[in-house]
Amino acid sequence: MNLQDKSCIITGAARGIGATIAKRYVKSGAKVAIADLRLSDAEQTAAGLTAMGPGSAMGVEMNVTDEAAVNAGVAKVIDAWGSVDVLVSNAGIQIVHELQDFPFDDWKKLLSIHLDGAFLTSKACLPHMYGQGSGAIIFMGSVHSKEASPLKSAYVTAKHGLLGLARVISKEGAKHGVRANVICPGFVRTPLVDKQIPEQAAELGISEDEVIKRVMLGGTVDGEFTTVEDVAEVAHVFAAFPSNALTGQSLVVSHGWFME
Repeated sequence: MNLQDKSCIITGAARGIGATIAKRYVKSGAKVAIADLRLSDAEQTAAGLTAMGPGSAMGVEMNVTDEAAVNAGVAKVIDAWGSVDVLVSNAGIQIVHELQDFPFDDWKKLLSIHLDGAFLTSKACLPHMYGQGSGAIIFMGSVHSKEASPLKSAYVTAKHGLLGLARVISKEGAKHGVRANVICPGFVRTPLVDKQIPEQAAELGISEDEVIKRVMLGGTVDGEFTTVEDVAEVAHVFAAFPSNALTGQSLVVSHGWFME
């Protein structure tokens, strides 16, 4: 399976998991739009991927919580490449508080980026996918799409919600050849996770080392972080899979932290 000449949009792709998925897609021959808040960051990442080949990339400025910005970004991709074959809704943030102390503005901000972002990007891409009779939508879920942890009420709620949205898209999109799936990583050592370590240590009153060994990796089979490359490989399978046999599904990539 490859993505030769497929047109892909990945949100939050200037760095981290999104950038690694973009790299995997470009290596498979895809054309990838690096959609991110800062156009300069997106263009810098895109230039590096294009130089690597064999596919190519371009930067797209996109605030996934702004419908006009999402529509404009998707229109830019259509103008350049004529189609959207794959959408990876990856943009996300993390904010941790006990529920009783969770600021409502922070709750709304996190849910907007994760859920509104997935909704708006899907809504913008689906007409083009329906028109061509094919497409793949991939949401970046989490083990927290299946499981709950203290301090993460907004994140857990958002990641659970992505499962439902993907399942609806898979049912509505089937007659148009469009499938939707969710990747559910465990803890991946990215800046987002690094930021959580001192925050959770302070909230829980334990050391940062205990956060890593007990809270983050205590439930894994080998005490290892999931890698960005692990996640990118799953994203490639979901994008390149040739039929609707694989739709409405979620795949946990977590070193056994969560098993089903």
